[in-house]
Amino acid sequence: MPKITTCLWFNFNADEAIAHYLNVFGDGEILSESRYGDAGPGPSGKLMTASFRLFDQHFMALNAGPDFQFSPAISLFVDCADQAELDRYWDRMIAAGGTAGQCGWLTDAFGLSWQIIPRRLGELMGHSDPAIAGKAAAAMMQMQKIDIAALDAAVER
Repeated sequence: MPKITTCLWFNFNADEAIAHYLNVFGDGEILSESRYGDAGPGPSGKLMTASFRLFDQHFMALNAGPDFQFSPAISLFVDCADQAELDRYWDRMIAAGGTAGQCGWLTDAFGLSWQIIPRRLGELMGHSDPAIAGKAAAAMMQMQKIDIAALDAAVER
């Protein structure tokens, strides 16, 4: 296990969330689980914690009830190589109850914020020509799901 791992607090639906994330991304696994016993504090037999991996990133899920909620102040950034990869992740998250935000952000059905971002956006916004970077930023600000072809068209104008 890595030295530092992101811990995600769920409202007794961590097992559903983990299954969803494994389905969306395809490259992951549950590494370990522990369950509440008769002494609680959660329901006996219910998942208490789970360690899981998505690609090379490790997470800890804490299934601890409604005391805390996710906030967009923390989001998970997904680097997408191309439009097909971006569409696959975005569409699966939205289809499963997620909500589209602006500029490539979405909130999944569990309240966790994600940035589903193509590498091309970073290339354009980091371009040495400020006019190109500005056009890319202006185009992105008009989008929910990022459209690489529309970004490229915007910088060519």
